[in-house]
Amino acid sequence: MSVLTPRFAGMSNAILVEGLQKRFGSNTALAGVDLAVPEGSVLGLLGPNGAGKTTVVRILTTLLQPDGGRAEVAGVDVLREPDRVRSLIGLTGQYAAVDEYLTGFENLEMVGRLYRLGRQQSRARAEELLERFDLTDAAARPAKTYSGGMRRRLDIAASLIARPRVLFLDEPTTGLDPRSRLGMWEFIADLAGGGTTILLTTQYLEEADRLAERMVVIDRGRVIARGTADELKAQVGGQRLELTVGRAGDLAEAARLLVPLSAGGAHPDEQTRRLSLPVRGGTDSLAEALRLLAGTDVEVLDIGLRRPDLDDVFLSLTGHAAEDGEQDPDAGETAGRVPAETAGSAR
Repeated sequence: MSVLTPRFAGMSNAILVEGLQKRFGSNTALAGVDLAVPEGSVLGLLGPNGAGKTTVVRILTTLLQPDGGRAEVAGVDVLREPDRVRSLIGLTGQYAAVDEYLTGFENLEMVGRLYRLGRQQSRARAEELLERFDLTDAAARPAKTYSGGMRRRLDIAASLIARPRVLFLDEPTTGLDPRSRLGMWEFIADLAGGGTTILLTTQYLEEADRLAERMVVIDRGRVIARGTADELKAQVGGQRLELTVGRAGDLAEAARLLVPLSAGGAHPDEQTRRLSLPVRGGTDSLAEALRLLAGTDVEVLDIGLRRPDLDDVFLSLTGHAAEDGEQDPDAGETAGRVPAETAGSAR
């Protein structure tokens, strides 16, 4: 393995990325990304659409070659030994990649055979994972009869067939309803608790806050922040004054009136008729806000203080919300499978 740079020295990293670059024509998808994921931990890779999250995953899982920089998984260079990397990883993409016409059991058995586990071991592992992911009752049913949440669970089960040391989850809860998303969070937390190293890409800030020990925020192909959830929130600082007005037209006037209290820019949302701005002074700021708004034409329906969350981090760091942004240059880039024809094919 290559000598680690001082930034990552002293750490046992399951994933190491340094200076990663990738261009698609005139679009720069990655402009020198650095990140490290210690063994047995969960890293949340956060960013809006088009930030470059999936491009990072594609490079680390050998689906795409970078234009510059280096990447290692479990101490193996991704470019020099791609076959070996595939034997060490699992991958679940943004959309469940299962064969709709095979049963749940047959899907898992097939993946085991692709990993060359042998017929007996593939079947045993399939049964074990069907039970673990609460799919035993549906094992004999075609996957096309599964709900979205069940397909997601089957997809993740398939990525675990060969007991990978490192698991890549690229927006694993995309398209799921709230109940299925909560269930998937429980499964991911169980995997992390069992010692699997996980790189999780997501736009759901609550998801990262709940699952990831550390986070890296990227925007337009560059790392703009890194740290724990609390460390990122501390970068925003202070508390948030939030108020909801009766008319969207009142937002601009409310923001103007509250300028003396603001410790940063105000963020109006016309759809929810809500205004949020960072303030200092705690309850004194709240009392002063009420004084400034009293006797004006602004109709205040609700007002209060709260601590900053990861949404505030995105707004502060990028100037836009997590769901904003352009599509990745290589949209539709990963459907969840590494090519099956490759020896030691990875999921």
